[in-house]
Amino acid sequence: MRGGLSGFLIFIACIALGVAAIGGVNSVARSVTAGVAEEGQSLLGGDIRFELNQRQVTQAERDFLVGLGTVAESADMRSMARLEDGSDQALVEAKAVDAAYPLYGELVTEPALPRAELFGEKNGVFGAAAPDLLFERLGIQPGARIKLGTRTFELRARLVTEPDAASEGFGFAPRLLLSLEGLNASGLVQPGSLVEHAYKVRLESRTSEADLARIREQAAAAFPEAGWSIRTRLNAAPALSANIDRFSQFLTLVGLTALVVGGVGVANAVRAYLDGKRGVIATFKSLGASGGFVFVVYLSQILLIAGLGILAGLVLGALMPFAAQAALASFIPVPAETGIYPAALAMAALFGVLVTLAFALLPLGRARDVPATALFRELGFEAGALPRGPYVIAAAGIAVALALLAIWFSGDRRIATIFVGAVVFAFLVLRAVGQAVQWLARKSPRVRSVALRLAIGNIHRPGALTPSVVLSLGLGLTLLVTLALIDGNLRRQIAGTLPERAPNFFFVDVQSTEVDGFASFVAEQAPGGKLVRVPMLRGRIVQLNGIDVQKVQVPPEGAWVLRGDRGITYARKLPESSTLAAGEWWPEDYSGEPLVSFSAQEAGEIGLKIGDTVTVNVLGRDITARIASLRNVEWESMSINFVMVFSPNTFAGAPHSWLATLTTPDATIAEEARLLNAVTRSFPAVTTVRVKDALDVVNRIVEQLGTAIRAVASVALVASVLVLSGALAAGNRARVHDAVVLKTLGATRRTLIAAFSLEYALIGLATAIFALFAGGLAGWYVVAQVMRLPSAFLPEVALATVVAALVLTVGFGLAGTWRVLGHKAAPVLRNL
Repeated sequence: MRGGLSGFLIFIACIALGVAAIGGVNSVARSVTAGVAEEGQSLLGGDIRFELNQRQVTQAERDFLVGLGTVAESADMRSMARLEDGSDQALVEAKAVDAAYPLYGELVTEPALPRAELFGEKNGVFGAAAPDLLFERLGIQPGARIKLGTRTFELRARLVTEPDAASEGFGFAPRLLLSLEGLNASGLVQPGSLVEHAYKVRLESRTSEADLARIREQAAAAFPEAGWSIRTRLNAAPALSANIDRFSQFLTLVGLTALVVGGVGVANAVRAYLDGKRGVIATFKSLGASGGFVFVVYLSQILLIAGLGILAGLVLGALMPFAAQAALASFIPVPAETGIYPAALAMAALFGVLVTLAFALLPLGRARDVPATALFRELGFEAGALPRGPYVIAAAGIAVALALLAIWFSGDRRIATIFVGAVVFAFLVLRAVGQAVQWLARKSPRVRSVALRLAIGNIHRPGALTPSVVLSLGLGLTLLVTLALIDGNLRRQIAGTLPERAPNFFFVDVQSTEVDGFASFVAEQAPGGKLVRVPMLRGRIVQLNGIDVQKVQVPPEGAWVLRGDRGITYARKLPESSTLAAGEWWPEDYSGEPLVSFSAQEAGEIGLKIGDTVTVNVLGRDITARIASLRNVEWESMSINFVMVFSPNTFAGAPHSWLATLTTPDATIAEEARLLNAVTRSFPAVTTVRVKDALDVVNRIVEQLGTAIRAVASVALVASVLVLSGALAAGNRARVHDAVVLKTLGATRRTLIAAFSLEYALIGLATAIFALFAGGLAGWYVVAQVMRLPSAFLPEVALATVVAALVLTVGFGLAGTWRVLGHKAAPVLRNL
């Protein structure tokens, strides 16, 4: 190793890049998770939180909560805030709080005002605070007045920090913070209104995790049909934590892909290093050194060099939480707990060692078995034969261990298994593609062009670069094509197809006493429109076949149905956007036991079938219904759809509101704005959601996620480029010999450049074709089979892939070849 590390720079860079990606992503995820845990009380708004939908606690329930400690009550609902003159309006997430809010953390407004001055009533006008986004949407300043329901509110301050915002989940609209007295006076809260009541408790004494679990058990035992959702400070922001975990798992798999791609660079670098040590290895063997001695010596050197790459990657990974803190602040409302996370870094280091061993053992094994005479004649390393069995078994065993560890460390092992299987399959197919390209080159007819004939010959000659280039570049391009197709199809659906099929408006919280008048009003305002209305309640699934859902093992893809409250409805007839998949629909005059029709896909994911029972808690009552039918639901239509549709007698007499949609295909933006304003003026308690506005929000989120994912996925492409350049550098010795011999035989520099360019272009084109096919297939599977959306192949993705492949292969190839063409012939010829 006294010769320096110049031949191992790409080796070190490949290992460092993959280790940094894995260690950095997991360190950032753990820093956010630690921040959530550290700020659990502030994020939750208490030590323990009880949530109810569409009802407040009973006196007995309130007494139980007060017995635990100090209670802060809040109510959340969506509504329409409109200017005092009615000229404009905006959807808001209204949150009403009491005098005890916040129990933990600090409410920051600008200017800072006492609660009485911020929310109190002055001359019949209540106060409120809102973030900059609401001021911008309505074009107003602090001090302006708005109407919410039937009352006027004065926006007395800007909302800077809402301490428990992360625990509320994702919101489509800006927050409007007001008092409970103000919300009650607005007239928005009616029987059946979609209001979420939260009761946050600050316990009197310091409690352990066991104490919190015991309180949950006491609440469940004392009020078995309360139907409340209970969270503790240990799980303050479950949606945020789950999303962070999913994203980090995906990015870890992408980082592992980059590391595995880098493993090809490791193999190339080891092979090139051993190629340069032919004389030394031959001398060792001539002096009596065993093959095992040669193997151990060079394995030790490779591990030392890999250690440098792993160390560099660990340093970069350890610094990533500090670098990401500022960038994440605008997206995640939780302070990251910056620091060094040894477990995340140890996992990355372990992956780095395993990848090094998996890809270094085969070339080292071949060096052990090649005779000294062959090495002195500069033969042996180009041969494609495998080394003896123990080395192959060891390399395969390490590769299997690497795959199993990747699956084990992942939270969603099904997705991890599919991902690892896809990478292994891609490697095998890419090897086959490389061999197929060589076979086609070998079988191609003789061409008249000298440059093209030389290019085709270089593709299939012994020691050709074809397998290495196809393997190194193919995986990175395939990953990027897959992500680009998924992202492109999602945006195409959100921006184009969905708005064409979706209704123009959703109307929420239409009261039962107003639903007929509302329908008549909408018919007058939009004569050509189609209004669809259905009753709507909120309910939580608490039991499946009599078993508590907390004890039921459900696959991750179906867990969302059991998480939190669901919108539910009842109907006499089968909904328009559904078709029966199994079972029978009840008669219109049915009056027997409660029945439910379940979405077929979700039922299959959960493991439900016809005849099973589902128990839902609605308005504090547990109602058990038998599954009478399964329905195929067209979720992508964005019409009114529910997982569960009950028989009408199930909720007889229960207070509820109505949900409605309006479809006016030919309405202009101005007509939609006029209708929105008219509905808001005449029915202030009705929440109106313009579907295109909601889709715009979703599109922005998808765009941000897509940018982040592509940025991280580009790590795999960078690794591919590094491996590509390493493969080209490893083949330079053979290139020098070829160039010198051809120049001696009369070939011009121009002919050689043309030959090399055509060679690299043909290999790059073959790689791009494979990436388009494999990436297109993977993208179709995710979009069509997983997301259940129409999938289309995007020509711009194909063009970008082909251009990228050609630029990378031809560009890097010519950059390395240019120096080769400058070698003097005499010194090379003397060593042939």
